Amino acid sequence: MPKTRARKTASSTSPDIALDAKLQPTQARGQDTYEIVLATAGELLREIGFEQLSTNAICKRAGLTPPALYRYFPNKYAILKELGDRLMRAQDEAVLAWVKAGGFDGATAEERIEKNVVMLTGMIEMTRRFPGGAAIGRALRAVPMLQQLRFASRDMVADNFAELLRERFPQVPDARLRVAMRMTVELTYAATEMAVEEPDRDAEALIREVCLLFDRYFETIAEAPSNGGLPIR
Repeated sequence: MPKTRARKTASSTSPDIALDAKLQPTQARGQDTYEIVLATAGELLREIGFEQLSTNAICKRAGLTPPALYRYFPNKYAILKELGDRLMRAQDEAVLAWVKAGGFDGATAEERIEKNVVMLTGMIEMTRRFPGGAAIGRALRAVPMLQQLRFASRDMVADNFAELLRERFPQVPDARLRVAMRMTVELTYAATEMAVEEPDRDAEALIREVCLLFDRYFETIAEAPSNGGLPIR
């Protein structure tokens, strides 16, 4: 992934904030420190949120000295970017594997919906297990300099979906198909975050409603006329 730098504020006089790790560890001890920083940051994100998170808090919880942390990460934004990269990559790989295994296929609506339920349930469980998973999602939405990370993940998955579905929907213009896929991926992220953040509020019912919505939506796309508009009933 290319290096990313962002402005601290909108002012042209604000210093740049580095968003990449300074050094990738090559020895076991360094790798342990690197992973401890990330795991600890994930735990603290869940407990206190991004605004209260600091490199000093991470060092104190992890039992590390600040120089040990700064050897690898220049600031808390770079730590969050690495966590976000990992979470997005794990989610993306799981979804794309599901699609290539026939996740969109199904002779009946019930079969297709059940396949979607399996995929979305797996995404939710993966996010719950990931250190600070829900908090990472919130931070990627809230911190402007990190929003592009989530957008890039969404667009990559959406483009893959569009490529795989183009043969299924040849009458749908490419532009509409890509918009539809971006919206679908964005709704999947939103449903995942809702279920992770509120696990006691009918998460299973939420999953099924979202999957039903997806199936009906794709039926509408399949019936679209060649100009890409809505079907006339």
